Amino acid sequence: MKSIFTKEFWAEKDMELFIGKLLRYGVFLSCGITLFGAVIYLYQHHGMSMEMYRPIKGSDFPSQTYREQYSYLWDLSTIIPRMLTFDGAAIIQFGVCVLIATPILRVAFSVIGFLIEKDYLYVGITLIVLCIIIANMLLGLH
Repeated sequence: MKSIFTKEFWAEKDMELFIGKLLRYGVFLSCGITLFGAVIYLYQHHGMSMEMYRPIKGSDFPSQTYREQYSYLWDLSTIIPRMLTFDGAAIIQFGVCVLIATPILRVAFSVIGFLIEKDYLYVGITLIVLCIIIANMLLGLH
């Protein structure tokens, strides 16, 4: 068995095919997580009034109660503990996070592929793109 970090391994496996599978499986995993969360969410909220979802008069935003109740969904550090307690909204949000992470992983694997091929120009360009994506995620405004 050849090492994953050799050029021959990637020539056999075809990097584009690998990345295509990564994207496909990431989307399928995200859909599965989101659907699972939706079923749990609907089960947990089956008799709930829709009043809290209505916008405040003169406002385009949902009520303050809604915003306060679901404010924990803004950070991954608060989503994961709530997801482990089978909170449907947290599971749905985690599915969205997996969907967002899928193309970012694609860019990261492209860096590895270009490094193995010793194509340093594309390594640099791809690292710049990856840094921009990560900086936007970390420094983004709420």
